[in-house]
Amino acid sequence: MKFMLIMRATDETMAAFENVDFNEVIAVMGRFNEEMINAGVMVGGEGLDPQDPGVVVDYSGETPVVSDGPYGETKELFNGFWMLEVASKEEAVEWAKRAPLQGPGSKMEIRRVTGVDEFPQDNEWVQKEKVWREQLGTA
Repeated sequence: MKFMLIMRATDETMAAFENVDFNEVIAVMGRFNEEMINAGVMVGGEGLDPQDPGVVVDYSGETPVVSDGPYGETKELFNGFWMLEVASKEEAVEWAKRAPLQGPGSKMEIRRVTGVDEFPQDNEWVQKEKVWREQLGTA
């Protein structure tokens, strides 16, 4: 099973890390990544640039509306993620509990990633998706 561990932070979390040596942060994250790679569970992971606010595309109306993001109404930011291939949600939770994240407002959301094999296999688009993934080497 695949799970995405989503790092979330608040303004308070970001402020707490302003005076932390960035090289130290990278080293701590690197050790955690290495641990997951050596255990054979890490599929991927990336961080998101906190300086670039990005945009949000809202599909609520007839036409999509683009606004500055992420989600101006909330103080929680999605600031990075890990993709894990593990046997269960419980195993994903155990890895999340070991993540080197601490401080005020720091949270981790865990979401199962659904695979193409979980959709109706007789669907034309699901069949095309499988072919595309094979061609890209991501099947």
